[in-house]
Amino acid sequence: MSLLSNLKHNYDRTLARRDLIAGLTVAAIALPQGMAYALIAGVDPKYGVFSAIVVTLIASIFGSSSHLINGPTSAISLLVFSSLAFIDPENRTELFEALFLLAVLVGTIQILIAVFKLGDLTRYISESVIVGFMAAAAFLLALGQLGNAVGVKDRGNGNMQVLYRTYLTLFHGDAINYRAVVLSGTAVVAAVVLRKLVQRYGWPQIDMLAVLVIAALIAYFSGWSTPGHGGKTAVSITGKIPASLPDFHIPVVHWEWLPHLSEGALAVAFIGLIEALSIAKAIAHQTQQKIDYNRQILAEGLANLSGGFFQSLPGSGSLSRSAINFQAGAATRFSGVIASVAVAGALLLFAPLLSYIPKAALAGLLLVTAVRLVDFQRLVHTVRASRYDAGLVIVTAITGVVIDLDKAVLLGVLLSILLFVPRASKLKIAELVVTPERVVRERVGDEPDNPAVLIYDIEGELFFGAAPEIEHALDALTERVKAEGTQFVVLRLKRARNPDAVGIERIERFLHDLTELGVTVLLAGVRPDTLDVLGNVGLRKWFPDERIFPEGEKEFSATLKAVRFAESRLVPGGVSSAGELYYLV
Repeated sequence: MSLLSNLKHNYDRTLARRDLIAGLTVAAIALPQGMAYALIAGVDPKYGVFSAIVVTLIASIFGSSSHLINGPTSAISLLVFSSLAFIDPENRTELFEALFLLAVLVGTIQILIAVFKLGDLTRYISESVIVGFMAAAAFLLALGQLGNAVGVKDRGNGNMQVLYRTYLTLFHGDAINYRAVVLSGTAVVAAVVLRKLVQRYGWPQIDMLAVLVIAALIAYFSGWSTPGHGGKTAVSITGKIPASLPDFHIPVVHWEWLPHLSEGALAVAFIGLIEALSIAKAIAHQTQQKIDYNRQILAEGLANLSGGFFQSLPGSGSLSRSAINFQAGAATRFSGVIASVAVAGALLLFAPLLSYIPKAALAGLLLVTAVRLVDFQRLVHTVRASRYDAGLVIVTAITGVVIDLDKAVLLGVLLSILLFVPRASKLKIAELVVTPERVVRERVGDEPDNPAVLIYDIEGELFFGAAPEIEHALDALTERVKAEGTQFVVLRLKRARNPDAVGIERIERFLHDLTELGVTVLLAGVRPDTLDVLGNVGLRKWFPDERIFPEGEKEFSATLKAVRFAESRLVPGGVSSAGELYYLV
């Protein structure tokens, strides 16, 4: 249901009040975050504020989650910084044009993912990759703000390795500015103390805004943020932010940029979707809201595409702002619209005051954000879980720090897929027996069985990656059938999933081979998707329906019915003395 339709039919004063309070609360944190995240991305703070207006507005209108707030985020901003590293940061015109073009590419990729309904692909990106990415992102975020925190200009260029650039900045750059250290240290202490007070007493969550106000007042009354002789300030400030809304602007396209930007756009698109969908799922789990994830992906794409044409930093779902929106009592997506409008209003009314915010104060906030970005308990748990998880975390994190974040994401995604295929291709094939107590269960050791009726359970993915294992198992079964004079084979497929043409072809060849040997094969517990593929490949035109026992039979287990069918055909007259009920274990 669209936002306007929802408001028309179900909206009342109570819901409006809840959305108003939540939206204004979100706006109070969105404004300083927008400026801070633009600083992370290495661009003008106004583009972060524009993102908190445009991206937030579009995603709220077209999205599905009632509580997800989109806009600039720390992780996405770090990816943006990495993606734009090939451009000279002093060439501000080209840097900003590349930023807008990147947003357009990100939005286009996300829209294509939604149009072709490829959103499920994100679930094949291991959680370990995200944990490793966040660890690297937090480390790089802290490194990137050390220069601002101590009041020295960044040295080096985007083509240099980040650790080397940090070394040049701190040890071969300007002298440390003690005023900046005071402001960044004050911001860190104030951020930690105020967050604890907010959590303890349930105060409005405007602690980030309060930190910047405190630091700005200290700098102003100390005379550090007002120009002295020569027009320079004692500490760097964010600079003038125009009291105007973003204008429509078509990005300038330099074709030689596309190879560089496309790699970064893919990384931003995937991480952005994972970030947004994960947050939406987490909140929906508490609210019991049913979310249309494909529609949410489309909204992410539309928001970033629109942002690219309105001078905005690419964005995604924000964990902090979404949590605040939910905790503040938001009822509908209209709270996001209110937050966007409130940020726009604050920009028009207070833009001149924003220029007095010291960069050191923003850096202090971002240092705190870097620490909060990492869930250390989850990191330790993931690394300890298995060598597979630990390897993905370490490779992704090291790649992010040593090379860059967008390559780390793409490498992590590639490794997830490469490692997933062999794991998914592992089939568990177990022989079942009918015990003297008439219980069907897995055969143990050298337990005697009935060679006339062999029962096998196949569990796993029936896709092309598992084809060699399927073929090997069925070939071995064929040899056993020949050696033991078996008359019936029951294949239990209840736990065989996601069949494709290659997997079904191997089973079809097995059915042909045994039919030629005069052996009857019964397919038990066949899932609906497997039945569909069997029909699509034409197997059911020659394979008798009476030998297929579909899953979902309410009266009896499909496997038990297949075993009864085989036993009854072994007895003259078709009547088995073993017709009493028994259970499958």
